[in-house]
Amino acid sequence: MKKKTITSLLIILAVIICLIIAQRTLDSFSLRILNLSGVYIIFAVSMNLINGFTGQLTLGHAGFIAVGAYTYSLLIMDSDLKQMNFFLKPLISPLDTLQLGFFPAMIIAGLLAALTGFLVGAPALRLRGDYLAIATLGFGEIIRIIFTNTQSITNGSLGLKGIPKPDNFFFIKMDNSLMWWIWVAAIITVVFHLLLIDSSYGRAFKAIREDEKAAQAMGVSLFKHKVMAMVISSFFAGIGGALLASLIGTIDPLMFRFTLTYNILLIVVIGGMGSTSGATISAIVVTVLMEALRFLDQGFLGLPELPGLRMVVFAILLLIVVLFYPKGIMGNEELTWSKLRRLFGKPFAAKEVNR
Repeated sequence: MKKKTITSLLIILAVIICLIIAQRTLDSFSLRILNLSGVYIIFAVSMNLINGFTGQLTLGHAGFIAVGAYTYSLLIMDSDLKQMNFFLKPLISPLDTLQLGFFPAMIIAGLLAALTGFLVGAPALRLRGDYLAIATLGFGEIIRIIFTNTQSITNGSLGLKGIPKPDNFFFIKMDNSLMWWIWVAAIITVVFHLLLIDSSYGRAFKAIREDEKAAQAMGVSLFKHKVMAMVISSFFAGIGGALLASLIGTIDPLMFRFTLTYNILLIVVIGGMGSTSGATISAIVVTVLMEALRFLDQGFLGLPELPGLRMVVFAILLLIVVLFYPKGIMGNEELTWSKLRRLFGKPFAAKEVNR
């Protein structure tokens, strides 16, 4: 256990060093992609808890992200900025004058998303399989439609613009403080989920995934643990939604369509259903590739513009993963130092033998 803790601390230290180097060497666009990768790590790891570890196919993740994004935006904006956004219909009281700091606004966004997850999960998680997927998909769309039609709360289809970014990190003034907020949140999300899965609750989640009847026979409360997984997943989705709103600076209901859930599910499936490290690696790779392949939409090698071509590439990528890696790149295993040593130790061992 002590060796595992030291290893984890070394990995976190390596991430911090990489962030410091990135902050000093990367341009603003590259830093934006780096930050977006951190946000998608939060999305993927949180969705993997309910879909991968607990085995419940839910498709309403975009709705919880929307709750977090809108809650954070309404709490962080000052009264002048709110008045500028809500020019068709004024914002209701006391939201029109209420303003909080970055950290409390982000936490409240996560808590409200968790409450929404409980309200959605309590009835929906009594269903199974395709019925659960359809029900949660419907709930996600209901949330988006409500946000579209509540002009005096969410500004309707116009959305919110000019969402401010934090100018400090825990009262420390620094450049690119949002980057540190995002990646600290991503690290906490990954560590929390790893610890949770190693606990008795995590073993109960995996037991439900493998065989619900057997888990129930062993005394596992199916409803309690399913709802718990949904609430925790929704909380971190809300945190990620708050960070996404701060990163982009503008949100509207169209951002939170099923396409967003599909993209996160794509990351989870590629990384491995039931692998936190797989979801983390896949989130970084997919996010970077989404931007690296943007030239496919804009035309290349003399070809005309083909909007959506990069999504075709990702669909083909998903097919390849499903065909050759049915359980994803990592399957349901985690990346450990011993596996890395076995992976990279073989070439070095082979060189020594050749000598």
